[in-house]
Amino acid sequence: MPQDSRQNPLKNDRVIRARLLEHDLTFHSTWGLFSPRDIDAGTQLLLKHLRLEQETAMLDIGCGYGPLGLAMAAQCPQAEVHLVDKDFVAVDYAAENARRNGLDNARAYLSNGLSHVPADTRFSTVVSNIPAKVGKEMLTILLQDVREHLQPDGQFVVVTINGLRQYMKRNFMEVFGNYEKVKQGKDYTISRCVRQD
Repeated sequence: MPQDSRQNPLKNDRVIRARLLEHDLTFHSTWGLFSPRDIDAGTQLLLKHLRLEQETAMLDIGCGYGPLGLAMAAQCPQAEVHLVDKDFVAVDYAAENARRNGLDNARAYLSNGLSHVPADTRFSTVVSNIPAKVGKEMLTILLQDVREHLQPDGQFVVVTINGLRQYMKRNFMEVFGNYEKVKQGKDYTISRCVRQD
């Protein structure tokens, strides 16, 4: 006989409480989303080394349930923060987590990369936790779209597994003409580039 879903604890939301960018935040997550038990080590490393200054608009690509984008929204309440993901479940959780944390300056919506980001929006900071299995074609589209949407001197900061470090360096140099290895940890590397024109 099928088990009643109300009695299956695996279907309950996971609740994560974390201090990110000096802000105490609460996230709800679920199985099927990336890192549902806790904020993953790559995201934590990126936030630890992310430099935010006079931010106006920021973007989190592949936001999942929202730890990167919502931490930035808490840190920079004057900035508008876009959180995008191609997974509608992730977007629903990110939107609810924004509401749950009182972050009215953050909005989550469906987008495959930057495909649904408003064409006239320009960001001072774009971040992403790049999946290990990102394909070359998708990465090329992503980098070119990010460049188009960055303000002059805007930064693109990503976290990848260490095995993608040189790959990211080559692609950053090809599209942006610059690359900075911000931090290399045991498993992850934080890479940064800037739109210079």
